[in-house]
Amino acid sequence: MASLRDESWLWLCLWTINNIGVTLLNKITFAMVDFQYPYFLSFVHMLCNSLGTQYIFWQIKQDDKTGTESSIQKLLGHLVRRDLDATGKSYILWFSLIFSLNIAIGNVSLRYVSVNFNQVMRSLVPCFTIFLGLLVGKTFTCRRIASVVPIIVGVMMACFGDMEYTILGFVYTLCCVILAALKAVVAGEMLTGSLKLHPVDLLGHLAPLAMIQCIIMSLATGEIPAILRRPELYLTDPRPAIVILFSGLCSFSLNITSLMTNKLTSPLTLTIAGNVKQVMMIVISTIVFATPITPLNGFGIVVVLIGSAIYSFVSLKDKKDDSASSTVLRKTSMEPDDETNIPVIVQNTGNCRDVRPAILTSRSNSRESGV
Repeated sequence: MASLRDESWLWLCLWTINNIGVTLLNKITFAMVDFQYPYFLSFVHMLCNSLGTQYIFWQIKQDDKTGTESSIQKLLGHLVRRDLDATGKSYILWFSLIFSLNIAIGNVSLRYVSVNFNQVMRSLVPCFTIFLGLLVGKTFTCRRIASVVPIIVGVMMACFGDMEYTILGFVYTLCCVILAALKAVVAGEMLTGSLKLHPVDLLGHLAPLAMIQCIIMSLATGEIPAILRRPELYLTDPRPAIVILFSGLCSFSLNITSLMTNKLTSPLTLTIAGNVKQVMMIVISTIVFATPITPLNGFGIVVVLIGSAIYSFVSLKDKKDDSASSTVLRKTSMEPDDETNIPVIVQNTGNCRDVRPAILTSRSNSRESGV
């Protein structure tokens, strides 16, 4: 069976399809059922994620008893439930807070800024992802950083429209962008760093905490009393409950593909894919919902598509260079120098490899944040 890393682009495609599907589901169905309670909806999503991960681990226990390998294990690879120490649990708690704050501040920001302004600001997430990655000792080549620029500019052009915002809204949106980048980087560290959690295991630890935090926010904002005053949402008409439950199941699928993609590629690649998805949604909305676009929007879409192709090419080339460099390093470090009988240490200085703070250069063997 091919390694999970060999399937990284498959998971990236699955994540993109899931993301677009969930967005379209929200756009079409929630307008029908008029369910405007984002925190309670997030609570339902996290409930479905908690139950979904528990089912996966139950299925794995059954496989262990029977000595068989289910389709779940074939799809997700080797999966073991890890018991975390106090440090690991504190990491999970902090990550759940980042996750919940990202939802909360994201919802609040839309009250003070237009959707177009929000989308343009969110196109900057890859910039913050690079900056935060450098702070934790990750490396990016100059060409990889440069390949991000046309994608960001293209998304800004594609989303440009009626831009309305307030200073408070700008601050909220900026915080939301930073949290989105922080979430991607922290998830990458938890999946590939010292904890090395499997994506399903991470989701299993994260979802119950996020579920509690989301229901607290729902109570604090008055959503639950408002829902109780509308019995048609849960008694007289079954459609809203069915739609909300289906949305929760889709959320579980989306989170699995998101974390698998984060582990197998990188947080930067995931945020770039998010920008590409954003542009794809503009195209789909234009076709399905007859949403008008300006020539500037259309040109921005073309720039993003070309830029994403360039980024994919550069990303693959960097991975090949990293692999070749690691092979040379292993070989030369085992061979004594003819003059001094001291092992030779090969340093990779090409392609501006060490683009990071000097204080972090001792972590030169850490790979780019990989989801």
